[in-house]
Amino acid sequence: MSDRDDKNSAWNVPPSQYLSSRPAQFQLPSAPESLYITMRDGCRIAADIYIPQAGPQAEQFPTLLIFTPYYRRFETDGNVAEAAPAAARYRDFFVPRGYAVVVVDVRGTGASFGTRDALRSPTERDDYGEVAEWTVRQPWSNGVIGSTGISYVGAAACFLASTGHPAVKAIAPLFGVSDIYSEQLYPGGLVSKVWTQAYSNLMVAMDHDRRDLIRQISYYEDPGLQGPHRVDQDTDGSLLAAAINEHRGNFSLADAAGEFAFRDEGMLHNPEFTLAVCSPYHYLDQISPEVPIYSVSGWFDGAGYANGAITRFLTRANPKDRLLLGPWDHGARTNVSPWREQEAPEFNLLAELLRFFDTHLMGDDAGLAAEAPIHYYNVHAEHWQSSAVWPPVSTRTRFNLSAGNKLTESSAGQSVDSFKVDFETSSGKQTRYERLGAATIVDYYPDWSDCSAAMLHYETAPVAEPMSVAGHAVATLRMAVDQGDASIFVYLSEVDVEGNVFYMTEGMLRAIHRKTSEAPAEYVTAWPFRSYHRADASRLEVGVATDFVIPLLPVAWTLKKGSRLRVSISGADAGHFVPMPYGRPPVFSVHAGIGGSFVEVPLQSAIA
Repeated sequence: MSDRDDKNSAWNVPPSQYLSSRPAQFQLPSAPESLYITMRDGCRIAADIYIPQAGPQAEQFPTLLIFTPYYRRFETDGNVAEAAPAAARYRDFFVPRGYAVVVVDVRGTGASFGTRDALRSPTERDDYGEVAEWTVRQPWSNGVIGSTGISYVGAAACFLASTGHPAVKAIAPLFGVSDIYSEQLYPGGLVSKVWTQAYSNLMVAMDHDRRDLIRQISYYEDPGLQGPHRVDQDTDGSLLAAAINEHRGNFSLADAAGEFAFRDEGMLHNPEFTLAVCSPYHYLDQISPEVPIYSVSGWFDGAGYANGAITRFLTRANPKDRLLLGPWDHGARTNVSPWREQEAPEFNLLAELLRFFDTHLMGDDAGLAAEAPIHYYNVHAEHWQSSAVWPPVSTRTRFNLSAGNKLTESSAGQSVDSFKVDFETSSGKQTRYERLGAATIVDYYPDWSDCSAAMLHYETAPVAEPMSVAGHAVATLRMAVDQGDASIFVYLSEVDVEGNVFYMTEGMLRAIHRKTSEAPAEYVTAWPFRSYHRADASRLEVGVATDFVIPLLPVAWTLKKGSRLRVSISGADAGHFVPMPYGRPPVFSVHAGIGGSFVEVPLQSAIA
């Protein structure tokens, strides 16, 4: 099936219908104006400016600011289809509809000068405010600014809004992290190997202008891409060369990751420089309630980016904010549903953003207030749904892990299922994590049945009618471990009537971080929260049954009649996370039955 917006009535006016009422009225410039903007410390930041041309009216426009570390534009040999892959979608869509678009190489990247000492450092955040001030002083600006973008660029939109610049009127972070620690670098307290190394390799390739390395990355394989584009004044390339030379002082994520093993601890040379100061949630209260946020993510969006979108929505509790969760991977490059019609998403996300920005930047009555604030896609039901609240399903069904590898709503007897962890167990090589490592994934978890075969499973009886899951399932494992630490993974799957096994979602936990606590006001959750502070960490009592509360990543999914819900337990995900404890595969003894393990699932009948 398709993720198109016109298959049911989740919207009063579907995005595609709204787009039909907003045709292009302007033309793109033949080339952007490209220049340096000088920051307070003298650092020169490269920017490309696209101004609507040959339109019916107005010489001043609202502006969308795009802050990217992935080159605002490439130099090319003239044979490539697109020189600005990071910005083209916004340029080609919004400029013809009356928006100026300014694309900026963030400090220490592209053609900009300076160095990066972290992901979205406080210094970089201050740059965003200065770029906003420069923008509103330009003759083509009407003094109104918005921002959007995917991943890093989406989180940068949050940073921009948090500067408090009065011109910023609305932002739309797409697939953007809120808390770097729990959603990206250390989900469940376990370091993300694939993302850490892949991101470090990507930034060395780009920041150092290593074209031989860039071409090893699927996004940039075209040999016609020839490094970062010079600004207009740099006719001989000397400024670009000087900027790239400064980039050699940039930090390496792979080198620095180990210093952030606990959320409250920073770099040894600067203990106050924690991941919080690089995370959008840390500044969320500095975004005016008059600045609406449209948060967008997908069910397979990395290690927890959907959590970032949801907590942003819950924390602000702002009636002007919106939330969209689709059947997508990171950046919506792929429709992840096994029942899709085609691999590429068909939902017109830009049309939905246009309606949002038309409302808040153009001041148009686009009918947005009549729409539900939340839209989410239900996989296997293959349609969009709307909700006024998160989670959309308030009822939770408790399934007890029971003897005979069963999941039952009743509980009887007691049993223990023991197994020794195999550190080679893996969720595969076509997962939500490879996509974070800049790999192109077309089919997700195609070998899930084989990959999960060695895990410990528990299954429900076949469901008598279609049942819909929507929200965060939470597993509580009562389990003894014969080591002082462990890495614990829990998966949900649908097993259909023919025995096919479909990956739904997962959660993970490093055992020393098992203590839960109340979520802070700056990071409101609808799932169990933990601090990941050193003071809250403790080694396990060897052989003692202990409760591990593990929230799984959110998903909306319908189990078809006759399918079974499966819970799988593992002690490793090779290639994605470092197994614990180092070199000592533990034995897990899972307690089932009365007083044992269980999973709570947000579940309701899918029959209207």
